[in-house]
Amino acid sequence: MVDRAPVLIVQKYGGTSVGSIDRMKNVAARCIASQRQGHQVAVVVSAMSGETNRLLELTRQLHEDPNDREVDVIISTGEQVSVGLVALAIRAAGGKARSFLGHQCKIVTDSSFARARIVSIDSQPIKDALAAGEIAVIAGFQGVDEKGNITTLGRGGSDTTGVAIAAALKADVCEIYTDVDGVYTTDPNVVPTARKIDRISYEEMLELASLGAKVLQIRSVELGMKYGVRIHVRSSFSDVEGTWVVPEETSMEKVVVSGVTASRDEAKITLEDLPDSPGIAARVFAGLAESNISVDMIVQNQGYDGTTDLTFTVPKGDRKRSIAILTEKVPDLVGKEGERVSFDDEICKVSVVGVGMRSHAGVAKTMFELLS
Repeated sequence: MVDRAPVLIVQKYGGTSVGSIDRMKNVAARCIASQRQGHQVAVVVSAMSGETNRLLELTRQLHEDPNDREVDVIISTGEQVSVGLVALAIRAAGGKARSFLGHQCKIVTDSSFARARIVSIDSQPIKDALAAGEIAVIAGFQGVDEKGNITTLGRGGSDTTGVAIAAALKADVCEIYTDVDGVYTTDPNVVPTARKIDRISYEEMLELASLGAKVLQIRSVELGMKYGVRIHVRSSFSDVEGTWVVPEETSMEKVVVSGVTASRDEAKITLEDLPDSPGIAARVFAGLAESNISVDMIVQNQGYDGTTDLTFTVPKGDRKRSIAILTEKVPDLVGKEGERVSFDDEICKVSVVGVGMRSHAGVAKTMFELLS
């Protein structure tokens, strides 16, 4: 594929890519090499691998709920360390760099701690740094609300920061550097014969991300599609071209199935013997929606005795809180001792994705034959 040489590049590096000083030096070398090719470079970095989990474990020893203002204050420090070290690494390698935290950009979000959504970005400080010949090193994952509270964007939020910064700067490309060299048809650690995809549409990538693929966070793909940001997923450990996430092309329709995902991070909740009447499901999901809990799969079975069972899935980390919310908001549906509620944390969701399925029959038949 021949692409017009971009003049403004946003590069995003994940935790494994900045997991040690040596790897940060590698990131610095890549940034400087891109700048020396005549490009302006802004780089978004995550916390060092394992750091966010370490900080979360410290908070769990004092406080169970991760959706808390103070928890965001704590876990956002991982990115603060990374941007400072990467900026120093660039300077040590002979480049010019300036680090930016979320409140310095300024990345304004709503006040949903641990899962904040970006409202606006003041890109002028970054543009000033680029104009001065500096590489802008931006903290991923974090922002600030209208009241000045530190917020975080949820796990994988640095991808969202990277694409959002690219959109704000009107960058030519957002390069997502990770420990794999692109998007594969399925997890190569599970299926060794998985193939790397050269180009994939936003819609297909959105499906893969929402259904369990770990390469890109779903909100980053949504932003890319909304603002037309070309995303290039590639390895930080090689120069091999990765996977381009771009608008849908005619040739993509020829591929029936683009990928298969498996998600192990969900929990199943079942409410049994509910009244089989309109409005019951709305009551069940209203409280969860107010608490920003995402419900995924929903199955409702109709009984013969005027009752119904309602089964749905939520992120595994939200299962305990979901049951607590249901107990508080709809106690009549949950039962006095919660006898109508059951759950299962040991489930897996397998999904098949591809825009070509719109015009090809027999996909479900083939899938279930393979599963059987």
